Amino acid sequence: MLKLAPVLLALAYALLMYRFSVWRSAKELDARSHPLRDAGLEPLMQRMAKALDLPRIAVHVYDVAPVNGLAAADGRIFLTSGFMQKYRAGSVTAEELASVIAHELGHVALGHTRRRMIDFTGANAVFVMLTALLSRFIPVIGIWIANLISTALMARLSRRDEFEADAYASALLVKAGIGTAPQKSLFRKLAGLTGDRHNALPAWLLSHPATEERIHAIETNEARWKVNG
Repeated sequence: MLKLAPVLLALAYALLMYRFSVWRSAKELDARSHPLRDAGLEPLMQRMAKALDLPRIAVHVYDVAPVNGLAAADGRIFLTSGFMQKYRAGSVTAEELASVIAHELGHVALGHTRRRMIDFTGANAVFVMLTALLSRFIPVIGIWIANLISTALMARLSRRDEFEADAYASALLVKAGIGTAPQKSLFRKLAGLTGDRHNALPAWLLSHPATEERIHAIETNEARWKVNG
């Protein structure tokens, strides 16, 4: 039992830190967001709501500059004000923003927030165990290697979630009569919109799949649906 104590403590610590992060994020979002009201987006949101058999889809604007969309732990969907600025400047279309909303709805519907809590807790336990083991044999770089391995594990799990949310979004966009073209065109724009430089990182350390991989996955799903349909 004593041998398991470090692992159990690591799991408890990770769970505590995750819950604190969720609480802090919710407080931040409450303080710096407002409901989205946009005449161009509203009809598209209504079409997606109808496809999901929902009365409406509520989206909020999070007042921060980075271009991003997110699903909160409580199921709320957010677009950043930075994303909305790109939309109002004409860099992003209403249909492309609708694809972001569909993607975030996928994270909520597929339970990714809950799964990320489990993934984060497990990865933290792996980090603690590897640090204890490797530090005995390679004290100087053992903790660095442990961190690299646990980071790669979390990145792999995150990429899985992104592919799943992409597939959900594609299905929803097709059902709503919007189609996947805006989803794919937005992916091609994202690096320029976000100033993303992490393509310089090894693929196994990226938290999001590469653009072409995501587009290929969408097109593979579309081809399968046509065959099965």
